[in-house]
Amino acid sequence: MTIDALYDGLNYQDFYIGKVTQVYRSNCIAQIDNLSLMSDRSKFNPSFLPNTINNYVLVESTLGIFLGEIYENKASRKNIFEISSGDVDVKSNDYQEVCIDTIALMPNGASKFQLAGFNTLGITDKVYLATDSAYKLFLASLEFCGDDEEPLPPFATYLNKSKAEVSLKPSTLFNRHLMCIGATNSGKSTTALAILDKVVSTKRKALIIDPTGEYRNAFSDDEITKLTLGVDTTVAPGKISMEQWEKLFETENSSQGAVLSEAITSLRYMRKIGSDTCYYKVGEDIEEIQEKIASVGKDDVDFDISRLPEQIQLESVCEPDRDSNYNFKYRYDTLKANMNASLVQKIQYQMTNTKFLTFFSDNPDMYNLLDVIDEFVRLPDASLYIDTSTLGASEGIGGMIIDLVSTFVMSKKEVCPFVFFIDEVHRYAKSRYSDKDYHGGLTLLAREGRKKGIFLYLTTQNPKDVSPILFGQIGTLLIHRLMLNDEIRAVESHLDDYAIKHVRKLNQGEVILTSVNLLHNMFIHVNKSPRTQYNVTPTL
Repeated sequence: MTIDALYDGLNYQDFYIGKVTQVYRSNCIAQIDNLSLMSDRSKFNPSFLPNTINNYVLVESTLGIFLGEIYENKASRKNIFEISSGDVDVKSNDYQEVCIDTIALMPNGASKFQLAGFNTLGITDKVYLATDSAYKLFLASLEFCGDDEEPLPPFATYLNKSKAEVSLKPSTLFNRHLMCIGATNSGKSTTALAILDKVVSTKRKALIIDPTGEYRNAFSDDEITKLTLGVDTTVAPGKISMEQWEKLFETENSSQGAVLSEAITSLRYMRKIGSDTCYYKVGEDIEEIQEKIASVGKDDVDFDISRLPEQIQLESVCEPDRDSNYNFKYRYDTLKANMNASLVQKIQYQMTNTKFLTFFSDNPDMYNLLDVIDEFVRLPDASLYIDTSTLGASEGIGGMIIDLVSTFVMSKKEVCPFVFFIDEVHRYAKSRYSDKDYHGGLTLLAREGRKKGIFLYLTTQNPKDVSPILFGQIGTLLIHRLMLNDEIRAVESHLDDYAIKHVRKLNQGEVILTSVNLLHNMFIHVNKSPRTQYNVTPTL
């Protein structure tokens, strides 16, 4: 492609500004010959400001056409007003220079930009201000995956090029997983919905887990199947693994986990023999009880979860000395009862939420969560929304549901590719009572899910609250304004020096998009979606 073709019918000589006078390995300096273009404000528009920096230029070289970004603009005159007034009396030692960072190269005969690599500019190469159309071509060249893939509709505009829309291919955003990061009121939720809008409206599959109900009316019933846990959707207690129960009730140590396991196994035995009462062990023969508990098989999974607090109290037993007939019988252990008290209180607290017991049931008149997800992963065009807000704000139940769903979808052999969106993933980071991460199933999904076509889309307020293993699997970041040093340090390996300096300066809705699938970081402003979203911060 020639320099003339890049200006799409315009006279490219009208955009000529000067020639390269100094060349370095990754940048150059050009002296301005056309001072009238740099000062003629009648030609200025929001995306074309040649008298400042962050503008893009095209450099005509023997190797092809270089794209560069102006990062420094300086004039030699002490009285700058002489230049702005268009004074034609230019002295021989007056000059204006721009410093240009070399970004990309379009080799001779090519139609797309690529990284400049070790290629450099030359002295006297001509420099032209780049138009929006030339920058759009650069945007189209940024992506180096999914060549035959249809891009998503535009969801943002470039910050310094208001007419250049950002329209990326799904693979660019999602094939190495996507995370949206930002402090409260930075525009994180708006960005999340803007991209989800384009995914759902173009009939691509999405599984949305919403812990706050923020997106409950964002999509119509025709676009997406909606479930509300504890209201119209249940899951059988027998489908939950012992590790997931520990996450749900946030056991503080291994002893509490063991007691919880014993209590659940006892209730499973009672259900096996057709009783929904608790299993009383005090005064009973130890060997006889152990034989009965051992009879619980892998198919005996159901139990009455409402009896769990009482059963944990009944597990406070120990083995005494033998009686006169050399028999062992359980006796009540006050020390164990005191140790189990905090676990009983946590479970009772969870159960005070009436939706909790409704959710963990076998109600045939309600949807079964895992059955619906099983159907979802097999249908090519279906999307699914799951509202978990009715189960309360507990991190335990949220972490358990994420782990349950992640493990379940990973167990499926045949999966139609989909985007797995989890809002406020930091809610499921760590227990309030232990240091155990909640990302067992989620980390497995991040590592192995791409092979099955499962792509994560996560939002979080603080990247430090996310498991380092999980964060290490994220290849694309949408970074909103961050203020704390530890937050910025968590993402600095994804950014260059210029971007790091501007993280604190981003306005609401402004984003740094960085990805392993892009040639260059992008500074964009996300367009607010017209869909309904309950994220307005109330005022006093």
